[in-house]
Amino acid sequence: MDMYEKTISSRSIFQGVIVDLRVDSIELPNGAGSIREVVSHPGGVCVVPYHDDGTVTVVRQFRYPFGKVVTELPAGKLERGEDHRLAGLRELEEETGLTADSFRYLGPLLASPGFSDEVIHLYLAQGLHQGPCHPDPDEFLEFCRIPFAELLEQAMDGRLQDAKTVAGLLKTKVLLGL
Repeated sequence: MDMYEKTISSRSIFQGVIVDLRVDSIELPNGAGSIREVVSHPGGVCVVPYHDDGTVTVVRQFRYPFGKVVTELPAGKLERGEDHRLAGLRELEEETGLTADSFRYLGPLLASPGFSDEVIHLYLAQGLHQGPCHPDPDEFLEFCRIPFAELLEQAMDGRLQDAKTVAGLLKTKVLLGL
């Protein structure tokens, strides 16, 4: 069955600092017309900083759309065209002060494919070394280490709700056989 949708026209509605919004007229596989609203985002990177003692460094920061402080893995937005591996190494050091001997790619994550083209690239960092952190001027966060098993429990019972964090933890569990 052909499931592809053909773009007939595209109209830019908003161009922001982080996201752009467009409205596309499309043709469905059955020939009928429809509309798609698309939030365009340059993508992001998320890192699982797994320490030798079985703990993971997480960050806590206020997330404005939800009006609350969220616990999540270190992560950040890509600049358009930026190499995601280099961005991951940068974000890890900026947000936590950590550098890694091993930096393994865990794959891409489609953040919300129903309306956004954002892709988040996941990494596992091991062989960690602590140095000074230097967050961006508009970032206010704190970091701490939590046992991996405790984070998994929080992911499974809903206390950890950030999708990239949950996906990163579950991929790490399978990869490392934890």
